[in-house]
Amino acid sequence: MLRSAFILVGLYLLSGVGCTSYEEQQRSLPDTPDRGTIYISADETFKPIVDELVQVYQSNHRGTTINVAYKTEADCLRDLLIDSVRMVLVTRRPSPGEKELVADSLKVEARSLVVARDGIAVVVHPDSPDTLFTMMEIRQILVGNYKKKLIPVFDGVKATSTVRFIVDSVLKGESLTAEAMAARSSEGVIDYVSTHPGVVGFVGVGWVGNPEDSTQLSFLKKVKVAHIESTDLAGSYVKAYQANIYAKRYPMVRDLVYILKEKHRGLATGFAHFVSGELGQIIFRRGYLAPAQKNLGIRPVRLNE
Repeated sequence: MLRSAFILVGLYLLSGVGCTSYEEQQRSLPDTPDRGTIYISADETFKPIVDELVQVYQSNHRGTTINVAYKTEADCLRDLLIDSVRMVLVTRRPSPGEKELVADSLKVEARSLVVARDGIAVVVHPDSPDTLFTMMEIRQILVGNYKKKLIPVFDGVKATSTVRFIVDSVLKGESLTAEAMAARSSEGVIDYVSTHPGVVGFVGVGWVGNPEDSTQLSFLKKVKVAHIESTDLAGSYVKAYQANIYAKRYPMVRDLVYILKEKHRGLATGFAHFVSGELGQIIFRRGYLAPAQKNLGIRPVRLNE
């Protein structure tokens, strides 16, 4: 009799725990992968591809709105400490110190994943005779010691992912020339180079790598994309083609990383799964970046020959 009473109590407790349906639990959440509004921050150099990712996700999930603020990488990383920003898209994973700070401040784990790889394209004036560079020559331009007076132009002279990559991965301790110039954006770099023969621009390949995109095609008519000496064959020069980025034959390759900080399985988690899933990876391939999570094959493409 006593055993039967315990069983009845147990069944009662279980029925009480399970009285809330899955649908009711989902409705109680502030957002889900299928509905709601979130805010994310993204490195400005990836705007073309992020715009497409967001557009496709929202088209497939009609009840969602993903508001993207395009900023410098440093500003995106500062947004890790803003509770309302659920995700940032940048070129590196968070450091152990940054992860610890997010955990202490917001009580949430900062999870990250490399979803694609991008290259830093070198663009020159359409009439420039200088279209082949070794990495030694690129470094000479960057520090102001090149045989010709060519001034580097960036999407800002500090705090951007492009500048950080150049300083950390190309100059490796040397100082960027004081004559380096800053445009307001990647598009501003292209516009400036198109009208100034004595400069060399550095932009993410996402701005000039897709000849099927009408905007990027208009950019390719304004500037030339230079060839850089290949990493695998001395004397061979390659452009920032998708295949060269994928194989790392192109010497200036960087990651695109999402950093997710969401306490429940919400809209940001759904978007993260989409970006790393098959459809998101196809969008990266179609945008002529190199997918990092799916082996989808690489398209042959020629940039502004």
